[in-house]
This record gives sequence, C-alpha cells and structure tokens, in this order.
Amino acid sequence: MIELPSLRVRSQDGVMYVEFAHPPMNLVDAELVSQLVELAGVLERDGDTRVVVFGSADPDYFLAHYDVDDLLGRTAPPVRLGGLKPFHQLLERYRQLPQVTIARVEGRARGAGSEFLLALDMRFAALGSAVLAQFEVAVGLLPGGAGTQNLPELVGRSRALEAILGGADFDAELAERYGWVNRALPADELAGFVDTLAKRIAGFSADAVRRAKRSVQVAANGRYEGLQEEAHLFSELLALPDTRHRMKAFLEAGGQTRSGEMDLGWLLRDAPSLPDAT
Repeated sequence: MIELPSLRVRSQDGVMYVEFAHPPMNLVDAELVSQLVELAGVLERDGDTRVVVFGSADPDYFLAHYDVDDLLGRTAPPVRLGGLKPFHQLLERYRQLPQVTIARVEGRARGAGSEFLLALDMRFAALGSAVLAQFEVAVGLLPGGAGTQNLPELVGRSRALEAILGGADFDAELAERYGWVNRALPADELAGFVDTLAKRIAGFSADAVRRAKRSVQVAANGRYEGLQEEAHLFSELLALPDTRHRMKAFLEAGGQTRSGEMDLGWLLRDAPSLPDAT
C-alpha cells in the first residue's frame, strides 16, 4: 500500500479510499501537489483498483484552495506556452484515470479544491457542511486549474459565470440544483451512499466500466486550446500589481487561516472596496 504523509490511503474489494489529511486546512500547496502526482502515477499503473473515493479527514475542509503565498512567490512574466502548466497536467491526469473517481464532499472546497472535484467523475456532497466556491476573481485572479473549462461543462455558461464572477459560496443544496455535484445528501447518509455506489461499480466488468468512461469522455473535445488560454490569462493576471495587492490583502485579512476561511463573506464584501495598487 502506498504511504503518503498527507493522504490516508486504504483499499478494499477493488475500491481505494483516499482521505486528505494535510493540516492546518488541507491547503493545496507544493507538498500536497507532489503527493497527488505520486498517487496519480500509482493509479495509472494499478490494474486492481476499479474505483477511487476521495474524502477528507478534516470535517471543515475538503480542500481549501491553492496556496496564495506560493502564487505570490512567482515572478515569471506571462508567456503563452505550447503545453499545459503543471497543475493543469495533474488535474487532466486525474480526469483521465482508468478508474472511476468519486468525491465525498464534507467541508469547504474552494478554488483549486473545487477544481480538483471538477476533474473527478462524480461528486456527492453533505447537506449542512459542504461548501463549494470559485472565489479567485475576488482576489484579482481567475480559476486557473481548469475551472473555467470544467464548471461550464457541468452547470452551463450562465451559471458558471455567476459562480466564477460572483465568487460566492454554494451550499450543497444549491450546488446540486446547479449540477456542480451529483447529489446532496444528509451528512449521516453520505458515506454509506458513496460506499454502496463505489462497491457496485467495482463489482461490474472492469473492461466495460473503463470503456464506458472513455466513451463518455470523448464528448469533451477541444479542451487543449481552452486550457492553454486559461493558463495564459491566469499568468497575465498574476503579473499585475493590482492582483498582487489584492492577494496580499487577502492574506493580511486572515485568508489562508482556518478561522478566517470558515466564512469568506468578509472577502466578498471588502474586495470591491480595496484600492487599486499604484
């Protein structure tokens, strides 16, 4: 069994269960990304695992978002590259895994946390605890992990723009209504439902399941150009002084702390009034 410090992994009857355990708030940082890269490599070679279920050991945070300090440390100018950036490549690997991937969402999944969910095959959320958001515009950025590509595919253009440009939190009930998640379930029923579904799929013909998944994915054509454009626009924004000003203000106001991010309403209220950087 693979051992990764920030991922609790166990397998049973063709199902691998992966729980994020990356204190203090399951932030998507370089350490966690490197472990997700390693896990992806294991799964791509794994002929025994048929379904992967992702959850969290932290009841408040599924995956918080990408590490803003890491983004602020980047100084490279925006360039249009011929390939995809590493985080795009990672999420595309998860999207194209031969296994069926299912998320059991309890707690907050914002920014890159939501984008990780969007790369999976199915998402089931707990009523009363699950929160999803793409809040990047509020700190001067845009979703840079395929969120601008994957979210419209699920919820439609107008609703994706509402989520991305508005930056507000979506509870499980609204996320289900929009199609962001498959179903919203009572918290005490979520684990049992997901486990039953995972074991049911794992019990079917592996060849049939993998080919069916591959056939459904064929419908999503034209992704490469869209991901390249997203990466280019993201890097342009990251280089702007106003963006860096807003990102620093986010951190200074309590962003990227457990207590500060329990409710990001303060960010949405204050961000429009932040003075432009000069």
